[in-house]
Amino acid sequence: MSRKKYTVDLTEEQRDELESLISSGVHRIQKVTRARILLKVDDNWTDKDISEALDCGVSTVKRMRERFTENGITAIQRRDPDREYERKLDGEDEAHLIALANSEPPEGRARWTLRLLADELVTLGEIDHESLSHQTVHEVLKKNELQPHRSKQWVIPPDQDTEFIYHMEDVLSLYREPYDPEQPVVCFDEHPIQLTKQVKQPRPAEPGTVAREDYQYERNGTKNLFLASEPLAGWRTVRVKDRRTTEDWVHFIQHLVDQHYPDAECIRVVLDNLNTHNPAAFYEYFEAAEARRLLDKLEFHFTPVHGSWLNMAEIGLNILKQQCLDRRIPDGATLRQEVAAWKKERNSGETDIDWRFTTDDARIKLKRLYPSFDG
Repeated sequence: MSRKKYTVDLTEEQRDELESLISSGVHRIQKVTRARILLKVDDNWTDKDISEALDCGVSTVKRMRERFTENGITAIQRRDPDREYERKLDGEDEAHLIALANSEPPEGRARWTLRLLADELVTLGEIDHESLSHQTVHEVLKKNELQPHRSKQWVIPPDQDTEFIYHMEDVLSLYREPYDPEQPVVCFDEHPIQLTKQVKQPRPAEPGTVAREDYQYERNGTKNLFLASEPLAGWRTVRVKDRRTTEDWVHFIQHLVDQHYPDAECIRVVLDNLNTHNPAAFYEYFEAAEARRLLDKLEFHFTPVHGSWLNMAEIGLNILKQQCLDRRIPDGATLRQEVAAWKKERNSGETDIDWRFTTDDARIKLKRLYPSFDG
């Protein structure tokens, strides 16, 4: 058999270092594979046997022989230590790339991609290169923490909005008060639900196979969830409604007063500032005496416009959607049954909400919302 041009003869120290690297489990898979190749070559394995054992190409094994002969054990590193790499973009080029990534994408494109940025930078003549790899673009964007391919939907209030401040601090001050069963703080929110029926029977999970359901489904109308929660008491109630009108809202609040808090002195309700949440509507749907009786037991605290995140009931609804509603529910009866089971389990655990965002936090983190009185 012909003698191989490049041989690997590891010292005892080198073998110990490679074996330690393999057993530590904190290195890139390519680096571990290179270490295993060197160990097996040193054990007189053939290139073909190593290739089959480590699921890599024969050329990879031959290349590792050559790199070890030239660079020693540093051959397992991703790059040759003595190789000089030309910097593709200088500081000015990177500035042009960052400015481009923060601009509007070309017409007909929803967002910038790595390859689109690379091609556009070359086309505009902003760099002295005829081509630019998308990997180079990725490295520059990563270094500057830019992600032009992503965006988030977020409710952004305007700067120096005293109306927002007033409602925000009103709600935050309420959340800071200690628990008082005579004056409970109750948060209310609502959410629409699309009912969907299966077209084909789903297949249950089996060993080695996840559960499967057909991508097609049949729409079966909508329902609305009205949720009220008392965060400090770890209690909540949910009702399934056909609609989400003002009439539905006032009757839900009436149910809250008479069924859940009949002995309370005053129920302080936190809710979103929607046009259906109108206290004056009690006079539209109840006799004047009944409307006055209900309103005398209620104190409404509205979250600001663009500030629904201040409503703790929104947290409860998100948990309900994640734990119970993240599936196809075919009809209203099933929805009521499932929601009732979820509510019973949550209430039995008295799961409360630990709200930590305070007025002091708001005055620091949302400083731009407050008018400036400097000078």
